[in-house]
Amino acid sequence: MSAIVIVYHSGYGHTAKVAQAVADTSGGTLLPIDAEGNPPEGGWDTLAAAKMIVFGSPTYMGSVSWQFKKFADASSKPWYSQVWKDKLAAGFTNSATLNGDKHSTLHYMMTLAMQHGMLWVGTGMMPVNHKAATRDDINNVGSSSGLMTVTPSDASTDEMVPGDIATAKKFGERLKSTVTLLAA
Repeated sequence: MSAIVIVYHSGYGHTAKVAQAVADTSGGTLLPIDAEGNPPEGGWDTLAAAKMIVFGSPTYMGSVSWQFKKFADASSKPWYSQVWKDKLAAGFTNSATLNGDKHSTLHYMMTLAMQHGMLWVGTGMMPVNHKAATRDDINNVGSSSGLMTVTPSDASTDEMVPGDIATAKKFGERLKSTVTLLAA
């Protein structure tokens, strides 16, 4: 079992590409939520065995997708038994605009983690906030609470901003180092 499990829903593939970038550098296991809002068979056991659970969802209408919400509601069973208590948690989201109310999505994920008694890990990245900044800079969106990426609504996964994918990889490195630090 992987120390880091990335449980996510992706409507059009963009969030899946971010999840893959996080997994590439964190060594995490991907656990996709299907189009009906269900984790794969054995998914709940995989989550129970993890040291860190990373939540991922696109931001739709200012919050997580309904599929992610269904998964979150179904997590009341592990909540009741406190299965995820004291595990590390983190989150990421993608939407079509720079703001896109992504912060509401991350707050939803943080609240879910807090209800489970988990410990939240933010990005640990400084924002890029100078005139020479470009969309390809690390953490150009400027998020501290979790990873935020932006993909225009008419862009394919191949057209995602390289800086956002690089930021996702940096986020994965932070998650890996946090798990390693706390395991020592």
